[in-house]
Amino acid sequence: MNDQIKAIFFDVDGTLLSHKQNNVPASTRYALHELRAKGVQTVVATGRHMIEFSKLPVSDIPFDGYLTLNGNLILDANKKVYAGTPINREEMEILAGIFNAKKIPFVLIGENERYINYINETVIRTQRETKGTVPDLGKYHGEEVYQILAFVPEKYKKMLDDILDECAVTSWNDTGIDIIPKDGGKSAGIQKFLDEQGLDRSQIMAFGDGENDMDMLEFAGIGVAMGNASDKVKAVADYVTDTVDNRGIEKALRHFGLID
Repeated sequence: MNDQIKAIFFDVDGTLLSHKQNNVPASTRYALHELRAKGVQTVVATGRHMIEFSKLPVSDIPFDGYLTLNGNLILDANKKVYAGTPINREEMEILAGIFNAKKIPFVLIGENERYINYINETVIRTQRETKGTVPDLGKYHGEEVYQILAFVPEKYKKMLDDILDECAVTSWNDTGIDIIPKDGGKSAGIQKFLDEQGLDRSQIMAFGDGENDMDMLEFAGIGVAMGNASDKVKAVADYVTDTVDNRGIEKALRHFGLID
């Protein structure tokens, strides 16, 4: 197993980053260092944009690649964009209408910017709980959008899913929803990375805890759910480890013989 795994993909929030500690646990930092020392590539796979990622206490750790916006914008080890999957133009017209109506808080995220249509208490509370930042207000001018965040209760998820044909809608918080291209997602981003590196999915492992990690956990040769993941996420994983706050990543890597 030690020789088979060549790259490991890590979600950030609730996986690498503990919101209880507001930091990356020391055991995780040690594990990442050991992996890289053994020649295993470590790659971030997050729903966040690099604007937000760069402000988190995980940004000082070196990685071999960054799959941001749920795999829809891919950066190399030097944080240079080399691939992306924007939202379909026709579908974007529908989403722009919702954005302009200002009845649902929407964040539009492009390659270099992210902005919101209006801010309410749900936005502020959700971002505070997840250590996120509230974007500046902005207007949509027809640029390519790679991901949209909607700050609404779970019941709105089905409504959005019903009206969108070319997008996938997943939850990352009780009041946080991701809208991404249907042909995108973390697994699609990983495949682009694998094509670039000449690797096969059987040679990778993935760690995650959220609903937006499920496709990645199913896609990877070994999908590991964190102990703090929901039962829905754990059900699609090959292995369930301990929580982010109880050395979950280190324990799983030891279990599979990837670190000593």
